[in-house]
Formats: sequence, structure tokens, C-alpha cells
Amino acid sequence: MQDIAELERRITAALERIDRGVAGVLAPASADQAPTAFLPESDFAKLNEDLDEERMLNAQLNERLRVVNEKHASEKLALTAEISDLNAQFSGQAGEIASLRETVLQLNNDLDDLRSIAERGVTEPEFINHTLQTEVEALRAAREADAAELAEIVAALTPLVAEAERNA
Repeated sequence: MQDIAELERRITAALERIDRGVAGVLAPASADQAPTAFLPESDFAKLNEDLDEERMLNAQLNERLRVVNEKHASEKLALTAEISDLNAQFSGQAGEIASLRETVLQLNNDLDDLRSIAERGVTEPEFINHTLQTEVEALRAAREADAAELAEIVAALTPLVAEAERNA
């Protein structure tokens, strides 16, 4: 019982000290009243050391973030350049395809005309020659389109093969 009374007295005293400390913090300080320090000087020194350490860590994190952002920016720039190259290739292929379609359309028209002339039993060597030349042009355009596509595939695979060789 005596221990309980002693503990009760100590708790009451601690609560009164807390009340006084809170009242001191909340009360405006007057010019003639010195500021009240609640912590010993050694604790302030430790807190300042901790604060300096946190500032150093923050600076390190900011530096890491800057490096990551720079890397991200360079990767973004590289990807943008690659997209630009792919768009240029696509535009070139679109032109080749349009040319090939035009040649095939001309060839189909010439073949229709040749068929019509053949049905009448008339032979015109110049028209046959023109039709064959158009067909040769269509085959040449198809070969060039295939060669361009193959060159693009090789160009796309070359960096991948080089990277695989480096990693092997």
C-alpha cells in the first residue's frame, strides 16, 4: 500500500511538471523573461548532429535523383531519336509501297489490254514489249522494296547482336 501511495505521489508530481512545461511553452515570453530550455545542451548538440546528418543524406538523395533524372532524359532523347528514325523509315516505305501499287495497277491495265487484243486475234509486238517492260519494273520495284526491308531488319538486329556478344 505504501508503494502505491509513493507511486501515486510521483505520478502527480510528474504531471504537475508537465503542466508547468506546457504552460511555459504556450505562454508568450516577455522581454525580461529568459527563454526556458527544456533539454540539456548535450541533447541540443546531439540533435544538431542528427540534423546535419539528415541534411547530408538529403543532399546525397538529391544528387542521386539528379543523376537518375539525367539518365532518364538521355534515354528519352535516344528513344525519341529512334522513333524519329522509324517514322522516317515508315515514310520511305509508304512511298515505295505507293510506287509499287501504281506500277502494279499499270501492269494490270496493260495485261487487261493485252488480253483484249489477244481475244481479237491481233498481235502488237510494241504493246507486248511495253507490258513486259511494265512487269519488269514491277518486279524491280518489288525487289527494291524487299531489299530495303531486309536492310532495315539488319540495321535493327545489328545493335541487338552486338549487345548479346558483349553480354556473352
